Amino acid sequence: MRNAGTGAWPAKRAQMTPDRTAFVFGDRSLTYAEVHERVTRLADRLRAGGVRAGDRVAYLGPNHTAFAETMFATHVLGAIFVPLNFRLAPPELDYMLGHCGAKILLYAPQCAGTVRALRQTAALDEIVALDGAAPGERDYESWLAQGDPTPIDLPVDLADIALVLYTSGTTGRPKGAMLSHANLVWNTFNIIIGVDVAADETTLISAPLFHVAALNQTLLPTFAKGGRSVIMPSWDVDGCYDLIEKHGVTWMFGVTTMFAALARSPRWSGADLSSVRTLMAGGAAVPPALIRAYQERGLVFCQGYGLTETSPGATFLEADQSARRVGSAGVPVLFADVRVVRPDLTDTLPGEPGEVLIKGPNVTPGYWDDPAATAAAFVKGGWFRSGDLATRDEDGHLYIVDRVKDMYISGGENVYPAEVEAALFEHPAVAEAAVIGVPDATWGESGHAFVVVRPGQAVTGEDLRRFLRSRLAAYKIPGQVTMVDDLPKTGSGKILKPRLREQVQSGSQEHHSAARDRAGKASGL
Repeated sequence: MRNAGTGAWPAKRAQMTPDRTAFVFGDRSLTYAEVHERVTRLADRLRAGGVRAGDRVAYLGPNHTAFAETMFATHVLGAIFVPLNFRLAPPELDYMLGHCGAKILLYAPQCAGTVRALRQTAALDEIVALDGAAPGERDYESWLAQGDPTPIDLPVDLADIALVLYTSGTTGRPKGAMLSHANLVWNTFNIIIGVDVAADETTLISAPLFHVAALNQTLLPTFAKGGRSVIMPSWDVDGCYDLIEKHGVTWMFGVTTMFAALARSPRWSGADLSSVRTLMAGGAAVPPALIRAYQERGLVFCQGYGLTETSPGATFLEADQSARRVGSAGVPVLFADVRVVRPDLTDTLPGEPGEVLIKGPNVTPGYWDDPAATAAAFVKGGWFRSGDLATRDEDGHLYIVDRVKDMYISGGENVYPAEVEAALFEHPAVAEAAVIGVPDATWGESGHAFVVVRPGQAVTGEDLRRFLRSRLAAYKIPGQVTMVDDLPKTGSGKILKPRLREQVQSGSQEHHSAARDRAGKASGL
């Protein structure tokens, strides 16, 4: 085949294991042969819609087999797949669609209202609805059925871009991290080696596929090995237990909040988890108490560290190390190198904090249409700057201790304060704003905003939170808002966020906040 990328995987898997189940979604199962035929038909339809090599195809919606089909079909043509976070507000999605220049948008019925509110739809060549297509839109199943099932073999190089994944930018605008086919392939190798993924794997896809972890750490490695992916539309504790027992799930990935919810469930003590071989956690360190709770059930975690830009695996802690190395993010994966360095880029000593640098075939070539951000992300020798602080022990195990950037992780979602601050500044009563991440018993971390109100203006914390709901995803909205007369600053005018964190820890600030609005999270990841 001339296609050296992941777009060739359905055809090759259909040849190797045609009758083996590839995907399970609800009551429907698809074999590898069926996936290959559907992907081929969809690729033909995309091509008829004008998609060519290098063009962008966007997808908006919860987990669904159509997500994987669209991705593979896009890759068959050498085009670029752009999965979008369906929890984002229309202005956020408008920016991403316009920035990447998407030609086609496929969306799930749950996102119909959001799509109707988008301005960028006028620039799209086609809009395809999984169900409930509006006038002028295509219906996914009927459109796909019209496609030609004749195999397509177009030249695609491993260096070609496969994905653009938007990550919230530290300057208030999202950046589109580009991942090549080579990045996906090498990350798949790293996971298959680290987890020891088997051909009889039954993997529960319970985290959102628009995130790099669920897609690249579970679905793609399972597909490459010919395993079975059981796809959950959204996270649900009881649904997770039901699917594990019904399908004999052997492997699942989740963030700490998901595993904590399972352990808090009344079903925890009596659930049949005997089929589970591997649990993989990411997004934040798993608390020792939670690790012990799973160990008592005979289950252990594989933990790791990485970023969207590293596809994502950079380090990995294999299961047999999880008890002895509690809190560690592991050692570098087989096909990547990791350093911890001082500001002058010399390597730190064991136990000395420094910034994490990553180099390898899994590392992004850069950011879409953003040469400045790309140049800033790399240092001499082609090492990628993570922006994270860590220490390493004598044996080379990595321990993440802080973030150079101010990003915090809330329920497994990355939140960049600059983006939230930029939205707050849009309110006419806001003179200054600073947002920090603070500990949250439910979500790991949540936002705490400090706001200086303009003279003569009056606004409450709930007013500001309500203002943000039409501009930001729910998980980005600060759980607490504190009104202050001024913000602590350096002599150059830079806000001293460490001082704000100290004030929160000491409880010196009076909170004027409502309960955190997590409507988008309450229904699942």
